[in-house]
Amino acid sequence: MQLIKLSATDSTNAYLKDLMFNNNFGDFTVVMAHTQLKGRGQMGTNWLSEPGKNLTFSVLVKSQDIKVSNQFLLNIYVSLAIYETLSQLHVPDLKIKWPNDIMSGHNKICGILIENILSGQHIQASIIGIGLNVNQLTFNNLPNVSSLKLLLGSSFNLEELLHNIVANLKSLIGKSREEEYKRLFEQYEARLFRKDKPSTFTDHNNEMFMGFIKGVSSGGQLKILMEDNIQKEFNLKEVRLLY
Repeated sequence: MQLIKLSATDSTNAYLKDLMFNNNFGDFTVVMAHTQLKGRGQMGTNWLSEPGKNLTFSVLVKSQDIKVSNQFLLNIYVSLAIYETLSQLHVPDLKIKWPNDIMSGHNKICGILIENILSGQHIQASIIGIGLNVNQLTFNNLPNVSSLKLLLGSSFNLEELLHNIVANLKSLIGKSREEEYKRLFEQYEARLFRKDKPSTFTDHNNEMFMGFIKGVSSGGQLKILMEDNIQKEFNLKEVRLLY
């Protein structure tokens, strides 16, 4: 693993993407920032991080021969790698909130943003951005946000955590044979936040509805059992879990 440390950058994803196009960097090159000025989350949201307190980094994963139609596998690899790392620290009540937030109880502790570079029907490379709340203690009154230090009462070495996450990610991607796909999906689904619990959602028209999260389709759509006992599948921009 090649590690590039930055004192500050707008976005580790953007920095790594520029590097990738202008240099021949190897698989699992990592860019880590002490301060990320314009960190991004899913659907254009901002990722707020106190300088030097948290893990803000991006990983370059090169051609794993994943088809564009199967790109949700990357979400599964990354989510499970982080889940495994945090499980080893005994973080309580860990769950994966679809598509790729990591929760402790009802509090978000980690966000993931994956950007793929495509070549025909296959993914040529992926830039995986990860923001993990580690040693930060206050979050400007943001609701339902926590950190490892708040949850476990001790400080953590950021680079050690980074190396553990990347090692777990390498291990999972190394098992990306077809016979492993089903097992990985099952592991991801078993850890889903609010799976099989009555939950409230809003749709793309901002209308509320009730349902039960049942799992994820092979294309990464969230499967929800509706009140009329019909199961529907939703893309990221089509549904939002409220509680």
